[in-house]
Amino acid sequence: MTFPVLNSTRTFSMNITRHLLIGAVLLLSLAGCGTYKGDYDKTVGWTAEQLYQDARNEVSAGNWNNARERLQTLEARYPFGIHAQQALIDLAYVNWKDEEPEQALAAIDRFQQQYPNHPGTDYMLYLKGLITFTPPSAALSRFTGQDASERDPKGLRESYESFNELINRYPDSRYAADARLRVAWLVNTIASNEVHVAQYYYERGAYVAAINRARTVLSDFHGVPAAEKALYIMMLSYDELGMVDLRDDTRRVLDENFPNSVYLERGLKEPVNYWNPVNWF
Repeated sequence: MTFPVLNSTRTFSMNITRHLLIGAVLLLSLAGCGTYKGDYDKTVGWTAEQLYQDARNEVSAGNWNNARERLQTLEARYPFGIHAQQALIDLAYVNWKDEEPEQALAAIDRFQQQYPNHPGTDYMLYLKGLITFTPPSAALSRFTGQDASERDPKGLRESYESFNELINRYPDSRYAADARLRVAWLVNTIASNEVHVAQYYYERGAYVAAINRARTVLSDFHGVPAAEKALYIMMLSYDELGMVDLRDDTRRVLDENFPNSVYLERGLKEPVNYWNPVNWF
């Protein structure tokens, strides 16, 4: 008759052990919650004004990651307020300063879609032009001396379109004057890119293609310095094709617009830039 007593004792002991284990687990869990700070968000309960002000402080300090987090949090929590509109503008700026051009352009595109008539549209067009005007890949060009027109013209054309839209839509904008200066530089740089392509074709014997590219410079970019080299390449190409009359006509135009052209003296060969690593070997 002792078996039931032993069974009860064993059951009681097992229950105590189970409760002790559960209690230990709970204590560990509570201790973990008290010491783990990874998921802690100090901005919980903050107003849109508080989030935006904190973001502005981070921007002033150059803490781009923190600023980005605050602005994204603001946009997510208060998507329809006036601070959310400004947050999107600032987010584009922060991404640009943090050398994240794709993210910056995405923020600008989102802004233009959501707020097409916003008073800050002129600034966003200006910023969009700046982003493609000085891409990060061009940072070393000041050391190597590489001509901007030798790079992919896609970004230059996008920059031109943004600045041009700003000038046409907001001629009195505070950013319009600087945009006009940049457009003037872009026009000649894009034209110079066309000349580089024309020279590429000429040096490979594709004379018709060279003439077409050079003619584009004369028809689409009036009065640019790059027209001098474009005319010279056209003259050489007509000569190679045996088109003497067109060659002589082009020479007359070259002499009238660019008397004593340097290309008539030195040809297409440009002075060697020894700062460019390509010329070190």
